[in-house]
Amino acid sequence: MSAPPEAPVEVAEPAAARKWRITSLEVLCALLVVALLLQGRLTSWLDVPRLRTASTIFVAVCVQALPFLVLGVLISGAIAAFVPGSVLNRLLPKKQAIAVPVAGVAGVALPTCECAAVPVARRLMQQGVPTSVALAFLLAAPAVNPVVLVATNVAFPNNPEMVVARLIGSLATAIVMGWLWARFGKAEWIIERALRRLPEPAGRTRWRLFFETSRADLVDAGGFLVIGALIAAALNVAVPREWVDTLGEQIVLGVVVMAVLAVLLALCSEADAFVAASIAGMPLLPKLVFLVVGPAIDVKLFALQAGTFGRAFAVRFAPATFVVAVVCAVVPGVILLGGAG
Repeated sequence: MSAPPEAPVEVAEPAAARKWRITSLEVLCALLVVALLLQGRLTSWLDVPRLRTASTIFVAVCVQALPFLVLGVLISGAIAAFVPGSVLNRLLPKKQAIAVPVAGVAGVALPTCECAAVPVARRLMQQGVPTSVALAFLLAAPAVNPVVLVATNVAFPNNPEMVVARLIGSLATAIVMGWLWARFGKAEWIIERALRRLPEPAGRTRWRLFFETSRADLVDAGGFLVIGALIAAALNVAVPREWVDTLGEQIVLGVVVMAVLAVLLALCSEADAFVAASIAGMPLLPKLVFLVVGPAIDVKLFALQAGTFGRAFAVRFAPATFVVAVVCAVVPGVILLGGAG
């Protein structure tokens, strides 16, 4: 009987032949070494009044917003892991005209961030929930949930009417857009795979899904918070005071500028109130528009909607949402904040 063939012997690759790659750890170490070597010069360069003011504003915005951001992503992760997507479907009325505002109000009890609301809305559609109802939930959940409203109250401690105005404006935006889609929306504007029924994901425990979702949302939203805080700090020290005073005197221009800024900054709804409050000299009405428009539509949401529901949907839904959000913010703002605020 012949001996069995010997298993091939693996030859280790010589160390010299391995390609050396620069990772983030090496980059961090190099930056620390450079900072230590140039400590004196860096101190003189950075020790200027404007930069000190900007750094103070940046740290203040981040420190104030971070607890609410963490709480928000934990709740979002818990919903993704432990709340079945079919719960809302079973509780909704069959008539769309009534189901749309019910889904909007459900956003108070089922909070998610803007990014998490998009896949949740898609899953609702895949489980047979009418598209108009799912879209109402998509717009309401990031804007009217308790975490966002408490954060708004903390950011504007002397203006509790801002919380009420934001709640009314955001909820009205979600309901109006749901009704508009029910009346004028077409199913062919949404790509087929977004409506196709899919099985529930398997292979992961609920706790693992909770931690993975929370971690991903925190990293994503935390990055946008840092960017927003940097821009808020830059606006406070770089923009001439007379420009801000001009926006305060020309309220229509201030509303337009803050609405566009909300789209471009793409802040997380748990943190945007602190950024808005940090813009000194801006009246309350433009700040309210900023808070209502941001969670409804921004550049990252447009990209998510285009990738999830299709470009034909996004190019129609996003501009309509922008206009409706501005109107729905201005009306309660004029009533509750007295116009210019």
